[in-house]
Amino acid sequence: MSTLHVVFGAGPLGRSVVNELVRRGQTVRVVCRSGQMLEAPQGVELVAGDLYNAAVVRELAQSAAVAYQCAQPHYYEWPQRFPPLQAAIIDGLTDSGVKLVIGENLYMYGDTDGKPLTEDLPSAAHTRKGKVRAAMSQAALAAHKAGKVQVALGRSSDFFGPWVLGSSHGERVFYPALVGKSASFGGKLDLPHTVTYIEDFGRALVILGERDEALGQAWHVPNDRPQITQRQFAELVFAETGHPVKVSGMGKLMMALGGLFIPEARESVEMMYEFEKPFVVDSGKFERTFGVTATPMTEAIKATVAWCRAHPQNK
Repeated sequence: MSTLHVVFGAGPLGRSVVNELVRRGQTVRVVCRSGQMLEAPQGVELVAGDLYNAAVVRELAQSAAVAYQCAQPHYYEWPQRFPPLQAAIIDGLTDSGVKLVIGENLYMYGDTDGKPLTEDLPSAAHTRKGKVRAAMSQAALAAHKAGKVQVALGRSSDFFGPWVLGSSHGERVFYPALVGKSASFGGKLDLPHTVTYIEDFGRALVILGERDEALGQAWHVPNDRPQITQRQFAELVFAETGHPVKVSGMGKLMMALGGLFIPEARESVEMMYEFEKPFVVDSGKFERTFGVTATPMTEAIKATVAWCRAHPQNK
């Protein structure tokens, strides 16, 4: 079997997949628009490639064991640009023998009114981006069922960790906490909201690529302390930084006002239901099947704070 693994996308998720593959001694090629990735591990091949071109995908993934779909357009471009991106990747890998592992989120389930999220829930998305995610997921599974390409889907909640900035639990939380300022969250602070450590997400995708029983299914990647609230998360972050806890919550109205100037904030408004009711993700299926659990929350936060200290924000 080939030891080449191809990672599409050099964002936080792509990086975490690369980190796990390097730990396992695999040969890694990263394909992204620029062909660049800051602080790439030694020995990783970086290639510039247009992932909207199926022929380019086929050429750059030739003879690979597994390809990992971690690429995405800007958040505000999802409806227009995300489906053709993933369609080109699937077309490029069709009949190639390369397994495809796709990193997803949980938008396709829609508002479950606080019911814990499990993989057997229907796709009931009511938001624009949720419908996009549902359609893309269904198309990938249809390609698997048709025998075009072997597919496994790994789904995570809002994530945090090294290199994660734009997430709900990213730069607006960790960088203020480093200097004793108020960490900012969206929605209600005292409801449970599962979060995923980005390195656990990457490790989970690599496991899905290794195990044939993962194919043709969706899997919620492991999460530690799935019942944690945003306030409790903040308390752990401030405990690590050594500052008194300061935290604020931004409601839908404030998010909408921010969206007048910031496209990403504008696109976040329709997803606020995730932060106004309990949002708990059940990852028991993955943990039982593969015998893998998440990194302890305190350890993950410690690593994230250390990364933020080593990568100060540009003023």
